[in-house]
Amino acid sequence: MATGPRYKVAFRRRRECRTDYYARRKLLTSHEARAVVRRSNKNVTVQFINFDMKGDLITTSASTRELSKLGWEYSCSAIPAAYLVGYLAGKRALKAGIEYAVLDLGMQNPQHGGVLFAVVKGMADAGLEVPHSEEVLPTEERINGKHIDDGIEAAMSSVKDKMEAE
Repeated sequence: MATGPRYKVAFRRRRECRTDYYARRKLLTSHEARAVVRRSNKNVTVQFINFDMKGDLITTSASTRELSKLGWEYSCSAIPAAYLVGYLAGKRALKAGIEYAVLDLGMQNPQHGGVLFAVVKGMADAGLEVPHSEEVLPTEERINGKHIDDGIEAAMSSVKDKMEAE
């Protein structure tokens, strides 16, 4: 580590590799709602956040933990669950008056056709406008869970019907 009178210590969240301040500034200066997608080992969370000088304001959110209340019995970190939580978050955002959102993945490593972009596909199918490329989205077979189990499509359709009824 460098020392001396001219050395400047980086911000704590930058040192912890938790915040890219350059990317954050670009997202905040767009003055649009951010669709913040975070993935853990067991869950996927989506939050719609607006910037305020006092701090970020969470408008609405959805998590894969909520899917179990709707009858979801499969993994909450898989691509079909990510699609469903994106769909649920998109429906809630539309109810809250958000029609356009900018995707904020933070310091995560995005992979084409992965869980993070399955969330984007779910938000787009719900009717929310999120700028994205069709090339990064997972295929329909992976979204429907054919690579996991044959019965997952029925579970997805029943959970989607319950979301529509809310």
